[in-house]
Amino acid sequence: MYRFSNTLIGFLNLFTLLASIPVIGAGLWMAKSSTTCESFLQTPLLVLGFVILVISLAGFIGACFHVRWALWFYLLVMLFIIATLMALTIFGFVVTSQGGGRVVYGRVYKEYKLEDYSPWLRKRIMDPEYWNTIRTCILNSKTCAKIVNWTPIDYMEKGMSPIQSGCCKPPTSCDYNVVMMVQDPDCSRWNNNSPMLLCYECDSCKAGVLESVRRDWHKLSVLNIVILLLLIGIYSIGCCAFRNTRRAETDFPHGRNRVTKMGPRWDYYCWRWCHDQMERLY
Repeated sequence: MYRFSNTLIGFLNLFTLLASIPVIGAGLWMAKSSTTCESFLQTPLLVLGFVILVISLAGFIGACFHVRWALWFYLLVMLFIIATLMALTIFGFVVTSQGGGRVVYGRVYKEYKLEDYSPWLRKRIMDPEYWNTIRTCILNSKTCAKIVNWTPIDYMEKGMSPIQSGCCKPPTSCDYNVVMMVQDPDCSRWNNNSPMLLCYECDSCKAGVLESVRRDWHKLSVLNIVILLLLIGIYSIGCCAFRNTRRAETDFPHGRNRVTKMGPRWDYYCWRWCHDQMERLY
């Protein structure tokens, strides 16, 4: 049983080592793609693939060949990943706790306001470079083309995704028959002269993107917790494997006996003194 943890860690890291190859391949394939959205994911995929490859290789060598420094490196990186994932999960819950949309009277869909979301998310989405990348992704996804043929009845009876609600139409409160009326600033940003314009520069479009991020993160957080528990379990097994590797280096399965000298116990001296006294008397 004492080598069971080494064998288990070896098999787990062999599996993740093989799994990292398709991840790296996907990143290299995206490097050749001309699509902005796919190129946007290229660097994270390549970094993730190479990190998994290096960690898995260190864990496999350390567990199967009893290389202590490799297992030490493996456990150190695993501890860093666990702490990072835990911090990222907590941070995600904090920044996505706000939002959720506002109910529109007589409509199935909801509308979204930028001020309803956390300041950190608003600051990110308002960055022009960052928003241009997202805007290009939305245009390439043909999201608004799916509702271009809707009738007024469809707008009353059908639901919309947050991005469709914010980017593909003006706010429901807009009234273009009244000129002097104070309205939502997004009403003046709406432009249906081209499918490339619409409401892509509206704050409601940015809010729709943030709502999609918020929903996706809440789904992802469940997976994060499961992965976190799995990593903690693997880390515990790795600690056992590291202890076994230290024992294997000493050639003693239960550890080296580090006692260099052993003297008689105190009762031996008492017995010896009594024995000498008895000999003198007799």
